[in-house]
Order: sequence, then C-alpha cells, then structure tokens
Amino acid sequence: MNGMVKTGIAGLDEILHGGFPRNNNLIVEGPPGSGKTTLGLGFIYHGALDYDEPGAIVSFELDPAKLLRDAAGFDWDLQGLIDQGKIKIIQTSPAVLLSEFRSDDGAFTASLVAMGAKRLLIDGLTPLRLYAEAKDMPFREDVHLLIEGLTRLGVTTMVTAEKDESITGVLAHERFVFDTIISLTREETRRRVQRRLTVMKSRGQDFIGGSHTMRIEPGVGVHVYRRAQSRPLAAENQPTSEERLSTGSPAIDKMMDGGIYKGSVTLVSGISGTGKTVLSVQFLTNAIKEGHKTLLVSLDEHPAQLMRNAKSLGFDLQAVVDAGDMFIYYESPLELELDVHFDRIVKLVEEKGINCVVFDSIAVYEMTSRSEVADYLYALATYFKNRLATTLFNYESPELLGVSQISEELKGSHLVDNIILLNYVEVSTILRRAIAVPKVRGSRNLQVTREYTIGVGGLLLIDESDSETRASAVPQLPFSSYYGLLSRSPSRQSPQIEEALAAGAPMPESADLPTEKPE
Repeated sequence: MNGMVKTGIAGLDEILHGGFPRNNNLIVEGPPGSGKTTLGLGFIYHGALDYDEPGAIVSFELDPAKLLRDAAGFDWDLQGLIDQGKIKIIQTSPAVLLSEFRSDDGAFTASLVAMGAKRLLIDGLTPLRLYAEAKDMPFREDVHLLIEGLTRLGVTTMVTAEKDESITGVLAHERFVFDTIISLTREETRRRVQRRLTVMKSRGQDFIGGSHTMRIEPGVGVHVYRRAQSRPLAAENQPTSEERLSTGSPAIDKMMDGGIYKGSVTLVSGISGTGKTVLSVQFLTNAIKEGHKTLLVSLDEHPAQLMRNAKSLGFDLQAVVDAGDMFIYYESPLELELDVHFDRIVKLVEEKGINCVVFDSIAVYEMTSRSEVADYLYALATYFKNRLATTLFNYESPELLGVSQISEELKGSHLVDNIILLNYVEVSTILRRAIAVPKVRGSRNLQVTREYTIGVGGLLLIDESDSETRASAVPQLPFSSYYGLLSRSPSRQSPQIEEALAAGAPMPESADLPTEKPE
C-alpha cells in the first residue's frame, strides 16, 4: 500500500508529483474524442513495460482487435506483453462484471490474482450506468459495489466515463466516491482542436492544479504539458547581477547607461520594418563574442529567410549556428500551443546551457491566446530571470504613446525591466527612424530621441554632434531641431530660421532635391 504508482504517461507524473497513491481508484471523465481510452491504455502499457506491474483491461464496447490496432498506432507492442502474460484484455458485459464483484471468488478475481495484476482499466463507466438504468437498479449502489470490489483486489484502478451535461447530478456522486478524478476536455478554437487535462482531486497527495495542455502524439500516446504559469520559483531570492551586456551598439549602450543588465528582460517595441529583428541579431551576435550561448525564438520568419536577411547586413548566422553558439527555434503560429511551446523552449535552454534569449515576436502569443498571454509572458520572464538569462521580447506595436500599457492585455511597465522604442518619423516627405529608451531599471538612461539607420552591422545611430550635420539644409535637420518626434507629428524648431527671423535676414535656402526623370 506504500509508495506511489507512476503512470508512465509523458508529463502526467510531473503534474502528480511522482504518481498516484497505490490502490487509489481513479476516474477519467471527458467527452468523446478527448483521449480517455488512449490515456487508460497508456497507463496499463507503461505499467507492464516500464515498472513490471501486470495489468488487465476490461472493455464493454471496444473489440480487443481494435485495442491492439490503436496501440500499434503508437508503436506499442501490446500483443507482445499479452503473450508474456503481463497484460490481459477481458471483453465482458456490465451484468457479468457486477455479478463478479458481488462474489469473493469469481472467475474475474481469480484471473487477476493468477496474473499478479497491479493495475486495472475499466473502459468505461457509462455502459454500467446504462445497464443499471435499463434494469431499474439504483446506479449509486452499483458504484459502491464496484469500488468495494476494486479495493478488495488491491489494484490501482482507472475507470473511464463519458461526461455528459445531461447527467451532471450522477457524475457529482461519482466524483465523491472515487479517490482521484481526472477531467479531459476537447474543444475547437479557431478551427483548431485543443485538448486539456485537469486533476480535479486526488486523495492523499498534492498535485499541480489547473488546466494543462494535452496532446495525442505519434509514438507517444498521451503527452501532458504542464501549464507554463505553474512553474515554481527556483529560489526564494531572485538572482541579480551587476554585469552588463552590450546591445551590440555602443551608442545604444550609452543611452541605457552602459548596456543591459545580465538577467533582465527588455521589451523592444516598434512598427514593422523599424529593425527589431536586426537589433536582436546584433545583440545575440555580440553576446556570442562575449562567450554566451544564445537562442533566437522566431515566430514571424522562417530560419532560412532570417539567415538570408541577416547576411545582407553582415551577420553570418549560419556560421554561429554550425558552431553551436546560436540556436534558432522556429514554430509556426498556426498550430502553436503555449504550454507545449514553453516546454520545448525550457528543455532546449537547459540542455544547451543558453543564457541569452530573444523572442521575435511576442505579438504571436497575443494572437494565439489573448486571455492567457499576460500570464504566459510573466511565466517566461520569471523563468529566465531565475536562470539569470538576459531576454529580449520583440513586440510589433503601431502605437508608441503610453509606454505603461503596450496593449490591452500586456502591461509593459510591470512585465519588463527595460523598454526600447523604435519608430518611423516623417520629416517633410522622408521617413526617418527614431530610437528612444524611456525605461531602464536601476540605471540613469538618457531621455533623448536619436536617429538611426540600418546598414552593415545593424542599427547605426547618427551622430548629431557633427557641425556639418547641424548645418544641413533646412528641410532635413537633425532630430535636435525638432520636438514631438514620438508622436509621429514632429514640429520643426530650426535655429537657422529663428536667427534669420530675429535679425530680419533672408530665410535660408532649401536644398535642391532631384526629381525623377521621365523614361
């Protein structure tokens, strides 16, 4: 009776902190197609294969040949374990099963004792209910009879049950009788099927509550991915560092009072085309030079396209990827599930020892699940902070006013340590790029707006201290000659014009702009 029973189902034992208490009676409930039988089949199969615990499967509706076929679809050699006497499939009727439990020495009990069964799957409870209703028998008594019989057998039993809103009252009693309840759901969101698993209760143990993502995968069967928000803190005190990492641009580092603190989270927000990805590559490339392992999580661009574009700016990403210094993880946003995505990133980071990460772009998470994105990003930020990993979140935002709230769901100032804003500014009829750093925690960042260009090497800031630049033609003055740049409606404040007006001198001439020649 002591110890825990490991299910062997990928991810489920983690949620259960090791497994179920031995001899517990479990019920797995859910609608058709939610994965009840597959989960139960995996429980019996892995028990016999991995933990040397023989098990029996009682089926009222499914033919044994179909169970073997379904198991073969996951590359499970169920027939081999049957031949070894470790698994037995029993096809029977509800009447026969209930009569067996009414007897202490029935054939069913003798069969389980003979094979040394430690696990039992009854698939499912609904036929028993229908039988009781047809015979005008109180199903509540049958449930108690079933539980008492299972307890006498001394096996850990999993029972599947169809979940139907029309019989909620009966299910409420079943939930009370069973020791452990696992609820499965299957819903269609934006024409995508999503499965979830929730442990409703489990007597005698603690577990991770809430809704967890569940998938049925080839070669695996049921795979449970714990919800990202349930990740516990690695330590009571969050690690911090006085070390700073360069963005790859000395000018931007100066605006940030020396660069980015190691272990901090930086939000790079801007309109499409302003260079968020370029700045990310610039940062990661410089981090590699300083001896860091890096990861670029690309959700907008395929790695091949990303490498091609970076090469045009002088970044040879293929070389650093081949050297094992940079990892590019790409996942299409069309089928992205947050818990699965989080799990894969965490495993990659821990396996490769990565400590500099860029997410390009977190707007995809918002598109995937607007209701969960804020909690999910908090989970990401907390995880990487606990690892003292330096993280960049790229976010495509058409509106840069109101830094404290990046969108309706994302509260930017509470989520991140630093904010870098990239934007377009229209001066006359020419689009120019502007960068500002309104927030750097623990630093005296420069509250100025600087102009930059994108070229070989990444983001290149324009030095307005050059006297020739300041003396340029009136229509295109340096940013220091304007105000209201972040509003995208800058007003010109030209010292040349003001001096001319004050002295009554002629206005300075504008530069002659070349016109397009007709063909």
